[in-house]
Amino acid sequence: MIDPYQALGVAKGASDKEIKSAYRKLAKELHPDKNKDNPKATERFSDVTKAYDLLLDKEKRGQFDRGEIDGEGNPTAPFGYGGGGGYQRRPGGQQPDFGNAGADFGDIFEGLFGGGGGGGAGGSPFGNRQRSAPPAKGANVAYRLKVEFIAAATLQKQRITLEDGKTIDLTLPKGVEEGTQMRLSGKGRPGPGGNGDAIVTIHINSHPFFERDGDNIRLELPITLKEAVQGAKVKVPTVDGPVMLSIPPGSDSGKTLRLKNKGFHGKSGVRGNQLVTLMIALPDKDDQLAKFVKDWNLEENPRASLGV
Repeated sequence: MIDPYQALGVAKGASDKEIKSAYRKLAKELHPDKNKDNPKATERFSDVTKAYDLLLDKEKRGQFDRGEIDGEGNPTAPFGYGGGGGYQRRPGGQQPDFGNAGADFGDIFEGLFGGGGGGGAGGSPFGNRQRSAPPAKGANVAYRLKVEFIAAATLQKQRITLEDGKTIDLTLPKGVEEGTQMRLSGKGRPGPGGNGDAIVTIHINSHPFFERDGDNIRLELPITLKEAVQGAKVKVPTVDGPVMLSIPPGSDSGKTLRLKNKGFHGKSGVRGNQLVTLMIALPDKDDQLAKFVKDWNLEENPRASLGV
């Protein structure tokens, strides 16, 4: 049985950020795509994913820390007792021996429930019956889904093929980012207590000229010297398709303009912006430009603000 903290290599008091960081590092190292000839790595990848799911679920993490459930999420003892202050079930389902504990538990139950009419042996209202743990669900199955940059920004549906050959169209969540996990309930392996889940980890591919900055998208836009000096309206690519952008006259290289609501969809539902940084691109050879600059006698030091 796995210990989720040991599986991820984190301390018991680790923060969510530390848990996510440890998982991403291990997932990259152990992913089945990189270990096709190493079944142990695939098995450990599954354990790491289960550990990650449990520790990021505050309720389950608390239950595990109190000893109420094991690393698979299954109850460890009847009546909700765990390792903390209660008793633990012995191997083979035997009840603990309270003979030397210094207390008569039959008397305690009689006091709580009004005397000897409990119904089981020795007057205990519980008798000698033991409540068995519910049957375990099947194993979860981990998947890695590569998503194109523009598809992630615009939340395009993604198709994934499961172990059994069936395909599912996934709706990406708002706030999707590298390492985001999606749980598909009941799409894992079968078990006596029902199917496990499919855990889909999102990997967002890089883009040739767009770069993500939080929920914003950055783009360096080449413009001509004439467009920079005189101003112009130019076509600019966005994840939603090309739009027209007005460049103010006298724009410098490095000036950043904003296109509203052309970024990623945030978790709150508010969409980020596209930040366009202007980059003046000079032609390789332009005799007229070279002559103009040579005869230009403007005395100005653009580096004066730097103290040089």
